[in-house]
Amino acid sequence: MVNMLIMGKPGAGKGTLASKLLEHYRLAHISTGNIYREEIAKGSAIGQEAQKYISQGELVPDDMTNGIVYDILKNHPMPHGFMLDGYPRTKAQAIALDEMLHTLSIKLDVVINMDVDDELLMIRMADRRVCPKCGATYNVTTKPPKTAGVCDVCGTLLIQRADDSEESVKNRLRIYNRATRPLLGYYEKTDLLMTVDGALPTLTVFYEIVSKLDGINRGHH
Repeated sequence: MVNMLIMGKPGAGKGTLASKLLEHYRLAHISTGNIYREEIAKGSAIGQEAQKYISQGELVPDDMTNGIVYDILKNHPMPHGFMLDGYPRTKAQAIALDEMLHTLSIKLDVVINMDVDDELLMIRMADRRVCPKCGATYNVTTKPPKTAGVCDVCGTLLIQRADDSEESVKNRLRIYNRATRPLLGYYEKTDLLMTVDGALPTLTVFYEIVSKLDGINRGHH
């Protein structure tokens, strides 16, 4: 069983790595981004409120996000552990998370940080296309669909997410650097932080993490 937190700049390839780790360790996936996207699609009150911030590339207010995460940690069975993805994003959220975990007697095992150069991210994200129907992700340069502009999985026309435009990417990186840098410092002090090179192929990074985690787990027994 492993409880992990994965973080990285927008476009660092976190999604691909996360899905490999989720499958390997059979983790429950707690993605605040996915939760908000689902609520927005449903048109719920939470979704409408979140949309105001997300469409501007801003972070949703802490108390709203903290409440959602606490509810999941408290009420959802996670026999193999969990992966927190996209949360916490600020030091204040990290402190709130620590309090929640303490209250619920849950231990965090590792904080994975994907580090990638800003310039490389700008290129990656400008080329990113997603399927609005099934969520499959493509990159016109490095991972194009078989038929240009069409999803391999379900045949839907691909779109560029509004928050992948250059202006929005710059804004998201600015926000990330401002809000999330202090987070790294916070987790460095706890000895949980594992920084990996997001410019490397996903499989390379995946195997590096698994071997380190298996080493940590062996040390516990």
